[in-house]
Amino acid sequence: MAENFVRNAYTHIYAPLRNETFYSLEELNAALTEKLHAYNNKNFQGKDHSRQNLFDQIEKQHLKPLPAEHYELRHFNMLKVHYNYHIYLGDHKHYYSVPFRYVGKRVTVAYNNRTVEVFFNNVRIANHKKGRYAYRHTTVPGHMPQNHRYVSEWSPERFIKWANNISTETGELITKVLDSRKHPEQAYKSCMGILQLEKKYGREDFIKACKKALAVNCLQYKFVKNTLVNKTFNLDTEEELINLTIPFHDNFRGKEYYN
Repeated sequence: MAENFVRNAYTHIYAPLRNETFYSLEELNAALTEKLHAYNNKNFQGKDHSRQNLFDQIEKQHLKPLPAEHYELRHFNMLKVHYNYHIYLGDHKHYYSVPFRYVGKRVTVAYNNRTVEVFFNNVRIANHKKGRYAYRHTTVPGHMPQNHRYVSEWSPERFIKWANNISTETGELITKVLDSRKHPEQAYKSCMGILQLEKKYGREDFIKACKKALAVNCLQYKFVKNTLVNKTFNLDTEEELINLTIPFHDNFRGKEYYN
């Protein structure tokens, strides 16, 4: 039937228009629509009804409304709930909360470009809109444990006290990291990572790295770590940083070249 319609379309719609010239897509579509209606309203050979009559009398009453929204494919993934009662969805590069009692459990995540649903034993335990920003958290307050603690011994006060015991600059940095999140608990992992760098790289260099992070207002764990690894905490100017990272060669002209 499909192949037969192709032949009929060429005969009754395309062929009558083959010698005409059209100057816009709208004009062409209008002409095609006119020929299509004429074809559908033409009676079948030897019959007293047309394709349009059959559609109106038999098929139309059985049609259902079109979906209100476009169909979207859903993707599925099995993920483990982190100790901070969030899952990390790699496709979105975003963290989504689930009720804290599911910490350590493996859950099924169904998601598309608009929503994220989380299931445990085929029961939906969380439903979120897609997060807009990478490496941020979408958190439902009701998913948090009492007092907003990931584990009973962790609190903002404990991290700040730990940091102040190292130096006032470290305490200021950790306080800013905690204040940078909507929920301080979301910063616990970053605080723990930053503070543990002191044991690996030594207190003196660690304090310098914290001062550098405060100076440039960069509160990320990666910045503090990279500062320690590359020992850039003593660089005070942009020019010094350029000289360290870009070796001089004949093609390096500098800003004076463009004066």
